[in-house]
Amino acid sequence: MNGDLPLWAALPAALLLVCGGLITLIGAFGMYRLESFHARVHAPTLGASMGMVCVLLASMLVSSALENRLVIHELLILLFVFMTSPVTTMLLMRAAMFHRRG
Repeated sequence: MNGDLPLWAALPAALLLVCGGLITLIGAFGMYRLESFHARVHAPTLGASMGMVCVLLASMLVSSALENRLVIHELLILLFVFMTSPVTTMLLMRAAMFHRRG
C-alpha cells in the first residue's frame, strides 16, 4: 500500500464527505429552528444517520481503493448505529413525556 489515492476514488469520496457534512448541518439547523422537544428530536437524528451513511460510504470507497480489495467493515458500524439510534430517540422522548407529567 503506497498511499496514493486514485482520482476515481478521491472525487466521489470528497463529494460524499461534503454531502454528509451538509446533511448533518441541516439536521443541526432543524434542531435550532423547531419549537418543541418532540419536533426537535427528529431533525438531528435523521441528519446524523444520513450524514453518517455518506461518511461511511466515503470511508469504504477510500479503504477499498487503497487496499485493492473490497472493505466492508463499516457496514457493521452502520448496522449498530441504525439499531441503536431509534432506541435512543424513543428513550429520550419517553423521558421528556415523564418529565412533563411530573
